[in-house]
Amino acid sequence: MVLFACVHNAGRSQMAAAWFNALASGDKANALSAGTAPGARVHPEVQTAMAECGIDLSGAEPQFLGDALAQSADLLITMGCGEACPVVPGLRREDWPLEDPKGKSIERVREIRDEVRSRVMQLIAREAWGESAAAKPAP
Repeated sequence: MVLFACVHNAGRSQMAAAWFNALASGDKANALSAGTAPGARVHPEVQTAMAECGIDLSGAEPQFLGDALAQSADLLITMGCGEACPVVPGLRREDWPLEDPKGKSIERVREIRDEVRSRVMQLIAREAWGESAAAKPAP
């Protein structure tokens, strides 16, 4: 399982997990997202940008990134939670320096969304987690 983490679990990590689960082969890997200080809801501008691609985040709820959740992952990808992210010995970890979409214009959120999708596609290809993920049309 891939765990995408940011501070509020209301933007970047939600987009990354949604893209991952839409593009990866579900029998090879899946993703969750969490935050070190979860917000009350996914940012409306993020919901709008993802809905434009056919991904509905209206029912997604931010969740807390605790040690137990982190220990259940095979790979932790952090996006701005820095020292607040749990350190789990032996857990592979990457950091994706992505801009927080909160409060940004829809045009900027779309750019962030597309950058997240690109990084997720590269991850899936690198780890061979999608038989034909690269060939799937964008949702």
